[in-house]
Amino acid sequence: MTPTPRLALFTIVASLVYLGLAILGRGGFSAFFSHAALSALAIVLLVLTAVALFSGGNLSPGEREDRGNRWVLAAFGVIGLLAAYLPAYTDRTDFWTIDGDAVRWLGVVLFAAGGALRIWPVFVQPGHTLATRGIYGVIRHPSYLGLLVNALGWALAFRSVVGVLLTALTIPPLLARIRAEEKLLRAQFGDAYDLYQRRTSRLIPRIF
Repeated sequence: MTPTPRLALFTIVASLVYLGLAILGRGGFSAFFSHAALSALAIVLLVLTAVALFSGGNLSPGEREDRGNRWVLAAFGVIGLLAAYLPAYTDRTDFWTIDGDAVRWLGVVLFAAGGALRIWPVFVQPGHTLATRGIYGVIRHPSYLGLLVNALGWALAFRSVVGVLLTALTIPPLLARIRAEEKLLRAQFGDAYDLYQRRTSRLIPRIF
């Protein structure tokens, strides 16, 4: 499955803007790419973007629609812009940073793992069946867990406590998005989804 031209353009532009804000916050290309871990972070971002395009997925928070819940998308947008720039800026100014290159590389690994998880979304569309196998047999929203892991990895790649706090700020709108989507899923699949909910966790196995 391939994305529509508009979705493909949005995904590419969003990824480049995100990377561009980080480069700006870090003080320019030379300052950004002077760290091997940050160079790896940029490569992972571009690879994830390409994979999302070829898989028909994308790196946005989700495609399911709930007109009463659109504030969540605005919240994701604002937090996303801040998360793109501020961790890099605090890294450059050494404000609320965690020491050690090991933290940077841990961030790159988490960013890659979370990004991979993000491009496995569940779309609610007429005629679709409920996915309950594989990772969906354990957690109901792996793409949103991936979003959090991805955001945390980005913050740690810049050693940024501010970035970690911004990741935490993502949780309330994310939960609102999940509640709205589960309402749609329940309407779509009825009792089958109720049974599915009872035996799975939302995001973290056996915890949440």
